[in-house]
Amino acid sequence: MLARQGRRLLQLGVVLLLFTSFWGFAIPRMGSYQLGVSAHSLAGLLAILLLAMGLLWPKLRLNANAAAFAFWFLIYSGLAIELAFVLGAIWSAGNSTMPHAAGAAHGSALQELVIKVIAYSSGPTGIIAFALILWGLRGEPVKS
Repeated sequence: MLARQGRRLLQLGVVLLLFTSFWGFAIPRMGSYQLGVSAHSLAGLLAILLLAMGLLWPKLRLNANAAAFAFWFLIYSGLAIELAFVLGAIWSAGNSTMPHAAGAAHGSALQELVIKVIAYSSGPTGIIAFALILWGLRGEPVKS
């Protein structure tokens, strides 16, 4: 199961590299250029993180449940924060949640709330995922 999950993380990393490539062309058309650039950079960083995690994944010492939680929480955390930045760029919103990236871009109350809920939900899931991954790296390496 860990090998299959690792391969899925590698695939998702490559998909995000494609996304960030195409997103670069869309940045000038975004409501917030600054958030568009931030979403582009974040997607590239997330792609590299998922590629690294995909290579690391088969070496983890986790049972099936812990591996599933770590896998899905890692994916959710990364994609949720990326979505928050993408929505902010499209809507020209988000300065109540990410003021340094959004600058003066402030959307409607609903847009700001949606971005806030999505962005804040990525934090705990990411922390849990990374804690499980760290736990999975305990002890001696697994022999292949």
